[in-house]
Amino acid sequence: MRILGIDPGLRRTGFGVIDAAGMRISYVASGTIVVPSDLPLQERLKVILDSIREVVDTYSPTESALEKVFVNTNPSSTLLLGQARGAAMCALADRHLDVTEYTALQIKKAVVGNGHAQKEQVQHMVQRLLTLNSLPAPDSADALACAICHAHAAPLAGRLAGQGVSMARRGRTRLRAGRLID
Repeated sequence: MRILGIDPGLRRTGFGVIDAAGMRISYVASGTIVVPSDLPLQERLKVILDSIREVVDTYSPTESALEKVFVNTNPSSTLLLGQARGAAMCALADRHLDVTEYTALQIKKAVVGNGHAQKEQVQHMVQRLLTLNSLPAPDSADALACAICHAHAAPLAGRLAGQGVSMARRGRTRLRAGRLID
């Protein structure tokens, strides 16, 4: 499967694409969508929407993973981040991709083994896991980490679903065709 991971942000949205076959993962592409801060909000959201559509069209992922919003100390910042996530989610839905969400804690635990790891630790582990020649940029590393988390969780979710067990109660949420799936 080809997985697109997204680390949403209103100023910088990271994306990372990996291929996963069983427990083997390989790097495909990554980058950061830099959104000009002088644009009105609706135009900034459109930049995110259009850019993620372009990434999907270029790399043809079969699955997508998105970092969940955390509640920040500043409610205004949390709302703006939620709007950036919404634009990313709409772009994925527009390209008929299921969206699986993971918390930052889940992503860090899957990649580093510690849910409270620092950004630099995530960057180093992503570099190591994907055998990259250099350290990925922070936003790209977070997006790649999200994709890696999904690559590790998806096979387990498939096996559990076959047994009638839902991963939704464990923090994963799947959206498909406008409805929540347990």
